[in-house]
Amino acid sequence: MAVYIALLRGINVGGKHVVKMAELKRLFEELGCKRVETYIQSGNVLFESDEAEAELRRKLERGFEAAFGFFSSIILRTSAEWKAIIAGCPFTEQEIAEAEASSDVECQYAAMLPEPPGSDDIARLETHRSENETYRIAGRDVYLLFRNNGIRNSKLANQLQKLSVPATVRNWKTMNKLAALAEALER
Repeated sequence: MAVYIALLRGINVGGKHVVKMAELKRLFEELGCKRVETYIQSGNVLFESDEAEAELRRKLERGFEAAFGFFSSIILRTSAEWKAIIAGCPFTEQEIAEAEASSDVECQYAAMLPEPPGSDDIARLETHRSENETYRIAGRDVYLLFRNNGIRNSKLANQLQKLSVPATVRNWKTMNKLAALAEALER
C-alpha cells in the first residue's frame, strides 16, 4: 500500500464550505482508505491505499461531493512524490533567506496540480512574475516565492485559480509537516 497525501481545494476558507475534519476522516475511511489522518482545518488528509491515483481521485471527489453537497478538487501525491517535491525546491537558500528577511509573513509555497500546466497556463503565470513574486514549475508542481507582502494580495497567486487545471496551495511549513506525518505513517 502507498501512503497518499490528499489536498482538498477550497474547504474551510473564510467560513465557506465548512467541513469538520472528523467527518472528512470518516468519509475517507468509508471510501476504503486505511490509517486515515487529517492535519489542520485546510483539508489535508493522509492515508494508505493500494488504488491507482486517477481512479482514487475520482472516487474521493465523487464521494466528497455526495457527502458534503459541493465539489472540491482533490490533489493526490504519494509520500515519495511529496519528499521529491520538498527535495526538489528550486530556490536557493539565499533567495529564500532574502524573501524571509523582506516579509513578516510566510514567503515560500507550493501549488500542486493534478497534471502539468499547459503553455497557455504558463503564459498566464509569466505575465504576473515580478521581482517580488516568482515561481518555478517542476512537472505538476509550482514552487512560489514571495517577497514583501506574501501570498495574501499576490497577483501571481490569484492566477493559479484561473488555470485550466485545479491547483491548491500550501505554505512550506505545512509541506514539511505533511512530509513528517507521511513518514511516520510509513513506519
